[in-house]
Amino acid sequence: MVNNFPVLVERIKQEGKSLEGGILKVDSFINHQLDPDLLEQMSAEFNRRFDPASYDKIVTIEASGIAPAVMLGYLAHKKVVFAKKKKPSTMSNMLVTEVFSFTKNTTYQICISGEFIHAGERLLFIDDFLANGKAANGIIDLANQAQAKIVGMGFLIEKAFQQGGSLLREQNIHVESLATIASLDNCTITFA
Repeated sequence: MVNNFPVLVERIKQEGKSLEGGILKVDSFINHQLDPDLLEQMSAEFNRRFDPASYDKIVTIEASGIAPAVMLGYLAHKKVVFAKKKKPSTMSNMLVTEVFSFTKNTTYQICISGEFIHAGERLLFIDDFLANGKAANGIIDLANQAQAKIVGMGFLIEKAFQQGGSLLREQNIHVESLATIASLDNCTITFA
């Protein structure tokens, strides 16, 4: 069921740009320049959709997921852990998996310290985009390695014309997207 958040939809209509190859550019307000007021409104909507009592911690991946995850963590009074894209030499008890980025056309390793995700913890994953679901599946793998459980996933924008959302929902994961894009054909943004 599509449940678009009108504030974000309007902002995408005003400032979003659709580029060749199914790329939606939202760097003027989400993933390069940030609008704190919009971030707060989106995080408040996630706080409404995901009961803070249902999860113990928020996880994300650097870099674009950090801002919405931290804002939600602030509102829900939950700690936030982000997966790093480069292995630091100081990290111990490292959980590692590989993720393919279609935007950058490269495979990279993401890692989280096992000190910050524990067996039995219930995790909420927050990120900016859901397309093919590769980042989300990487986080699921890290959670499984830690014997933690992903109880929900929230995305600012979902590209419904790609398979990620349906694959996650088939795994019975509670997925919420604030803006669902049905198509970017002919460089035109069409909402579901």
